[in-house]
Order: sequence, then structure tokens, then C-alpha cells
Amino acid sequence: MKMIKPIVNLSKIADNYDTFVFGFNGVLYDGAGVLPDAALCLKRLAALGKKIVIVSNTSLRVAEIAALLAKDGIAPDIFANIVSAGEILHYKLKAAQNEYAAIGDRYFYLGDKGTGGVFFGLPFTEVSSVEQAHFLYMSGVPSAETMLDDYRPVLEQAVNFGLPFVCAGNDTSCFIGGKLGLAPGALAEAYAILGGRIITLGKPDTRVMRYALEGLGDIGRVVIVGDNAATDIKAASLLEYDSVLISKGRHINYLGEGYIPDVAKTRELSNSYDVSPDCVISAVRW
Repeated sequence: MKMIKPIVNLSKIADNYDTFVFGFNGVLYDGAGVLPDAALCLKRLAALGKKIVIVSNTSLRVAEIAALLAKDGIAPDIFANIVSAGEILHYKLKAAQNEYAAIGDRYFYLGDKGTGGVFFGLPFTEVSSVEQAHFLYMSGVPSAETMLDDYRPVLEQAVNFGLPFVCAGNDTSCFIGGKLGLAPGALAEAYAILGGRIITLGKPDTRVMRYALEGLGDIGRVVIVGDNAATDIKAASLLEYDSVLISKGRHINYLGEGYIPDVAKTRELSNSYDVSPDCVISAVRW
């Protein structure tokens, strides 16, 4: 069994890697702003000449992520690449190939509409009822207090109409205004249990990670830093990259809020997902 090493800052392992791949929500951003310690860490890594990449399951487009980073003083040009599930979904909807070819052009929007950037410039129409829709779409929920049962009646109705459920990313939780709440993946799971068809994309699909790294030249030694064992750490495992799990992220309710992570609990959690991060850190900091 691989040993999981607890660390308190990424500077301890910075010399070991040439390319750092970060998640976004829960890693660099808490739903309210870029985390100050994470911002400083990014700047230090950039000063060392490291290649920095963001790969996120968020429904946000890349320009939206860049704008959030810039708002908190992080220049987008320090990143070698930024890839999001929302950006990939936008282009898949635009190309209308494979499973996206026959979903129709009318969607019923569940949850918080946010910016709606996925559909920007595309020939899709939002409708006001499930009966009018060709598919369901969800980008997020309005607050951290939102419950799955709030959407169950709509999901049951949509199953009866045979509508597919489309969402960018398959995360079941995310940070909303600094609090942990539901993510679209949780509703997608519930929809599948009801017998509905779901269309999701994002980590841990290795194609997403490879797409993010291709064209960057010599990426050298790569480490993936994320807060989700099921997506970030699973992707690292599948690609045989090293990984760092953030304990005060998606799994905070299990791993706790300690400054020094609980290695025993990290191992138990990792075993449940059949992964093993190389290191565990409470938050991204230098």
C-alpha cells in the first residue's frame, strides 16, 4: 500500500514537479472568491517557472473562470491552460455529434441559471416547462441550503417524458458562497436511479486531462492537486500521475477541518474510491 504523506504547504514538494494541475472549485476558489493562500501559491509556482493548468468540472466557460481569477488579482497568463467541463460541453453541443446529435434544441433549466454561458451563441431555446423540453440542463443550485428533494418532482416528471439530463461535470457537491452544497452530479445520479438517461462529462475521464496537457510541450513531472477523490485523484490514478488531495474541500465533512490532515481517515476515504493520493494537504498554500 502506498504511503500517503501529510504536508502543510506545496512548497515542500514544488521541486519534485514541473507541471501542476489544479481543480478550481474547492481548490482555488470557494464559490465566493479565490482563496488568498491559493492565490499566493499560484504566484510562487509561476515565479519558479512551473507550468500551471486548471482542469475543472465546473459548468463555467474558460473566460468566466479567467474573469473570476483576474478579479482577485490572478493574471490568466500565468496558466499554461484552463479547461472546464462547461467549455467542452459548449463545443460538443455546437458540434452536435454522437450522443449530442439527437437531444433536441429546447431545454428546461434546473437550479441556478448562473450566466448560461454553455448555450451562448448556440441555437438552443430555454422553455418554461418540462412538457415543452427536449432535455434537462443544470449548471448549479441557488444556495448551499438547497436539497435534492427540492427537485425530485421535476426529475420524476422528466423521467416520465423520457428526457435526457445534460450537465457539465459529474461532481455531486461544490462550494457555493464558501459553503458546501449540492452540485449537478448529485441530481444526475438521482435521475439515473429513477431510470433517466444522463449525459455528463468531465473528470475523471482521462481524455479531459490529456486534452488539457496536449500541446504544452515538455510537461515533465506532473502532479494533480484536487479536493475530490472520485474525480481528481481517480484521474491521476488512471493516468499514473502523482496527486495531492485537499482535505478541507469536498470531503471536509469526513476528513475534518484540521490544519494537519488526518492520514488514517484519508486512507479510509481513498480506499473507498480505490485510489491513493501521494500527499494530503488541508488547503492549497505555499
